Amino acid sequence: MTEILTPRLRLRRWHDSDLTALADVHADPRAMHWVDDGAVLDLDRTAGTIERWEDEWDDEGFGVFAVELLASGEVAGGVGLYVPAFLPDARHEVAIGWLLGSQFWGQGYASEAAQATLEFALQDRGLERVVAVLRVGDTASENVARKLGMEPEREVQHPEYGFPLQIHAIDLTEFQA
Repeated sequence: MTEILTPRLRLRRWHDSDLTALADVHADPRAMHWVDDGAVLDLDRTAGTIERWEDEWDDEGFGVFAVELLASGEVAGGVGLYVPAFLPDARHEVAIGWLLGSQFWGQGYASEAAQATLEFALQDRGLERVVAVLRVGDTASENVARKLGMEPEREVQHPEYGFPLQIHAIDLTEFQA
């Protein structure tokens, strides 16, 4: 089982008992504002999301981690690696993404978990490059990408929803873990 410990977080695979915590994040309009079309997700779609993430772990050897707070055991959301198959311009890339409940914002958890995930990508999975696919205007996520050393690379349109996305990238051979 893949698990990463940071000073405040445990990044781990998903458990059945995590469904309610992630469903709370998916039901939070503030958290979902920058995800896809911004719609909240119900319990069934949340269960499907966890199943997809776990399948990606099995198929690719990486995926989205559950982010658990060490101090309380709460699951704050997910951070991890995925293949952005929805985006023709980047479907050959490996992307990093993060989604935390809004009550966990502003505390550095996304940056801490994403930093550990980049180290995992380089050291454990041997990836040479990682991208982040961000909606234009999502300044909080842009700040996380910047803290990771990612640079804006190109802008594309979301193929289904039509809004602009910005691809940020980092060459992990130059990444400072």
